[in-house]
Amino acid sequence: MTGLPIDDHLAPIYSLGQVADMLQVQQAFLRRLDEFDVVRPHRSSGGQRRYSREDISQVQHVSRMTGEGMTLVAIRRILELERELAGLRRELAATRRLLARQDGAAGDGPA
Repeated sequence: MTGLPIDDHLAPIYSLGQVADMLQVQQAFLRRLDEFDVVRPHRSSGGQRRYSREDISQVQHVSRMTGEGMTLVAIRRILELERELAGLRRELAATRRLLARQDGAAGDGPA
């Protein structure tokens, strides 16, 4: 059986309380991350915050940065830049693959 929500790292299956207990942080801290647009969990049909494993990893990352004295506004900007950098790296890798294929195809012709 495949495709279970538990296998999906983006599936929003953890409650605010579960995440707070798992990471040993205050629930208020998690609410502030949401209010400051730092980590935005999904919402259930009843409006409850639901976190994915991806969200939990992001909270851990943010928690480390707050421990280093960074503000939530600064952290939000860092996360934006990290996402932008990751996108640019994917784009660069795709361009390199395309160029490698073109170089390979150019070498296949008659000499």
